[in-house]
Amino acid sequence: MPKLRTVVLVAGAALLTRQALRRRIRVSPLWPMPALEEPVSGRPRSRAPRLLVASHETVAEGVVQLRLEGHALPRWEPGAHVDLVLPSGLVRQYSLCGDPEDTSSYTVAIRLAEAGRGGSREVHEQITEGMELEVRGPRNRFPLTEAESYVFVAGGIGITPLLPMLRALPEHAEWRLLYAGRDRASMPFLEEVEKLGGGRVTVVEGRPDLGVLEAGEGAAVYCCGPEGLMAAVADRFPEVRLERFAPRAPSGGDGEFEVELRRSGRTLTVPADTSVLAAVRRELPGVAYSCEQGFCGTCQQRVLDGEIDHRDELLTDEERGDSMLICVSRARGDRLVLDM
Repeated sequence: MPKLRTVVLVAGAALLTRQALRRRIRVSPLWPMPALEEPVSGRPRSRAPRLLVASHETVAEGVVQLRLEGHALPRWEPGAHVDLVLPSGLVRQYSLCGDPEDTSSYTVAIRLAEAGRGGSREVHEQITEGMELEVRGPRNRFPLTEAESYVFVAGGIGITPLLPMLRALPEHAEWRLLYAGRDRASMPFLEEVEKLGGGRVTVVEGRPDLGVLEAGEGAAVYCCGPEGLMAAVADRFPEVRLERFAPRAPSGGDGEFEVELRRSGRTLTVPADTSVLAAVRRELPGVAYSCEQGFCGTCQQRVLDGEIDHRDELLTDEERGDSMLICVSRARGDRLVLDM
């Protein structure tokens, strides 16, 4: 009996130890480094809702539309997007293109990117009706503002954030849309857009002539589409509001710099051709990340010292004061200190 009692006690102690470790790691997934009061590295498990994929349908060549159903979903404004957490763990951002007043479902449309990194292909080939997806958001960095008139420019799948804007405009609003695509068959929601706009919509198959666009005083210009199109529109209308689906090109060259990981007591060099994330993961393989394009926020880290070269499309001005997305952003000087 004493031997059995000893076995039971040892097994019980081992179980308690494992449970304690699990609790500790949930608090700070980069354990054994000390936990932050509000963890930045290694976010706690998401409380985002899981929505049912109620429909998965093709709406244009190379474009599928998902309708995701839930209950009492947050309302959103035109221009908003959500994060989809795919079964593989990839996190991707897609503009909402349904009805903002519908609190029972979200609608997104995704073009297959043949040369992409796998997210769109996963949506096209592996997501099916009846599955559930974690959905984060919505967030809006591309809001529709009041203006005397509007000019919209969409390239292909770039129509998705603009479509809810067109629906939301007052009947008397003055607006024009230039909608360009490879051909009509590849342009999602084309029929609805033409019905909404009548003579206010110009459809172009191929490269558009931006010379036909005029924006009067007080006009708001919105553009979403390929980088080349957005750059051309920005040259013509410097005050244009842009929505990107890919990280912006860096404005200057990349240089080598040092990063101190304060809590782990390590200092590392980030070469010119390496991201901070890649350099950090050589030292701390468990650092969380996903999109590697500055959109999802998974790799956000607190910055204790140093000037940041922000290259993301997510953080607010307030957040940029003391944090960065280490997948794309870099140092403006020769050193950064991260709270890791």
